[in-house]
Amino acid sequence: MKNFIKEFKVFAMKGNVIDLAVAVVIGAAFGKIVSSLVTNIITPLMSILLGGVDFSGLQLAVGDTIITYGVFLQSIVDFVIVAFVIFVAIKAMTRLQQREEAKPAAEKIVEPPVEVKLLTEIRDSLRH
Repeated sequence: MKNFIKEFKVFAMKGNVIDLAVAVVIGAAFGKIVSSLVTNIITPLMSILLGGVDFSGLQLAVGDTIITYGVFLQSIVDFVIVAFVIFVAIKAMTRLQQREEAKPAAEKIVEPPVEVKLLTEIRDSLRH
């Protein structure tokens, strides 16, 4: 039992597990932000543009059973909106990251050391 606890402690303290835990917490927080954006900003704007279309009220009565397929359709619409917002956010972050990574390479022009310059000149003069 003592060995099992020791192995679990090593496993739990590995960098990958901690990174995963941080990613889950940040992902949950980001999910709340995106859900709020969709619920409070994008969906009302879409409702204005589409004339107040809301699928959640659509239903089908079959005997005594009511099938509320509109809720399912509204969930699909919400999913597409959330996926699009996440796509745009990730695309923007990727572009910013690529710009930041490209800056140092463009700004840095490294001059070779004097010895290398001298050896290059000697090599070039020996070729002729």
